[in-house]
Amino acid sequence: MNIITCENVWKTFRLHTGQKLLRHHLASWFGKDHANEFHALKGVSFHVTKGEGLAVIGSNGAGKSTLLSVVTGLTEPDQGSVKVNGRVAALLELGSGFHPDLTGAENVYLNASLLGFTESKTREMFDSVVEFAGVGDFIHEPLRTYSNGMILRLAFSVAVSVDPEILIIDEVLAVGDQDFQTKSYDRIRGFRRAGKTFLCVSHNKSVLMELCDRAVWLDQGEMMMCGKIADVFEAYEGRVPA
Repeated sequence: MNIITCENVWKTFRLHTGQKLLRHHLASWFGKDHANEFHALKGVSFHVTKGEGLAVIGSNGAGKSTLLSVVTGLTEPDQGSVKVNGRVAALLELGSGFHPDLTGAENVYLNASLLGFTESKTREMFDSVVEFAGVGDFIHEPLRTYSNGMILRLAFSVAVSVDPEILIIDEVLAVGDQDFQTKSYDRIRGFRRAGKTFLCVSHNKSVLMELCDRAVWLDQGEMMMCGKIADVFEAYEGRVPA
């Protein structure tokens, strides 16, 4: 059963190039100016089956984060389709949905509700979220009094406490100090053992090899290869200088 399906996905961004003549603005407004377009994704197609881990690899600017944003619904594809079946926890820009004037506790309830959890369910998991994050009594203080590390730990703790069916990760596993990183890796490994579906971006090859079965290699928005992770890494490393 396919949990994530991407079919011919394109995503284009318009570059800002400063002042333009009026005729250039008119061409942009009416969709006739293609000179300043950047194609972040170019006809990408793949699927992820239930319980499978898929890595997305490639150099900086290859389109990896854009692809995850499209899959999570943070941005819409310009062409093609994306289908996701199951509860998603997206570990992308941790803390981006937190409000600095709310307390840590209020942010926990707010973000849990955005992830589809009821107030009663959030109340049940609240203590474990706070304990895992290690913020202590600061949980009742406004978020603006937190250090950046505390915010990231709390955001990570909320995201991994909602029992997702699909975990989407973009370079956020190195959160906090060494002790918290160890806890984070252990929690992620627990999800993998439990048969959760993974879609991961990371420059840490050993992490991807542990969590994922297959890989997609992107280069300048194009899918160069999709297959067994060892085979894809072999091809990628053979082409890209270390």
